[in-house]
Amino acid sequence: MAKANNVRRGVLLTLLGGTCWGFSGTCAKFLMDGYGVTPLWLLCVRQLTASLLFFVYVFAAPRERERFAELGEAVRTSPRSSGIGLFFATAFCMMVNSLSYIMTIKITNSATATVLQALSLVLLMIFSCVVAKRLPRRRESLGLALALGGTFLLATGGDPSKLAMPLNGLLWGFATATTYAIYSAVPAKILEKWGSPVVNAISMLISGGGLAILIHPWENVPVFDFAGIVALVAISVVGSFLAYAFYMQGVKDLGPLRANMLGTSEPISATIFSVLWLGTTFSPTDLIGFAMIITMVYLTA
Repeated sequence: MAKANNVRRGVLLTLLGGTCWGFSGTCAKFLMDGYGVTPLWLLCVRQLTASLLFFVYVFAAPRERERFAELGEAVRTSPRSSGIGLFFATAFCMMVNSLSYIMTIKITNSATATVLQALSLVLLMIFSCVVAKRLPRRRESLGLALALGGTFLLATGGDPSKLAMPLNGLLWGFATATTYAIYSAVPAKILEKWGSPVVNAISMLISGGGLAILIHPWENVPVFDFAGIVALVAISVVGSFLAYAFYMQGVKDLGPLRANMLGTSEPISATIFSVLWLGTTFSPTDLIGFAMIITMVYLTA
């Protein structure tokens, strides 16, 4: 009974995690279009706020607090063995991926950005085939064909003589997929050693702090009304902290494979929120392209 309850909990929380990510992407589009918020300002504030929330969690949870203390001691006595360099590499990858994702949202919409990010699975699959010196399996080949077909429909609307979305939006989308694939691999060692909450708290602090030094977000604060403040808080609390907490518990309950499949609620929810909240319209070829890329996730995961 306990195992069955864990599975049900895992399914619910994984779906909630993906939905939170989809909602936060729509909030980002709302802020950039409605309040003139720049991608760098939004990224900086989101990273720093989410970092603060993760640090609160780390110090509130005994096991995470212990890990953080162990990391501090390791950095003091043996910086190389602590993996501190990987924290900076993770922070850089996180920053570049997040910026690419937000730029894709700004130019296109949150649904398209999340679907293009899913192409990272194709890159990871190709990389694994090259490392293993093997050809893609049947399911992987079908997934690759669906990914290419879906991307073609999103990019051209079915007419190869023209682009259906801005070229820079497509390029930022590909950058999002590429950097997400890299980001998925870089922090593996420190995640295993120090745990996700500690890694996320420190990496977000490094990336957000670095951006703050460069752009001085306190000098050009946009003017927000109540709706804008709610959307800004939602990006950090719902989109970065709760989404992560829900999804990682889902991974723990279900395993990474099933959690990854259920994580496709992110582009679905982003599409629904975009239509119902922002009035975004999608052509039939857009929706078919979305469906093809989401199906690819199930085949290549």
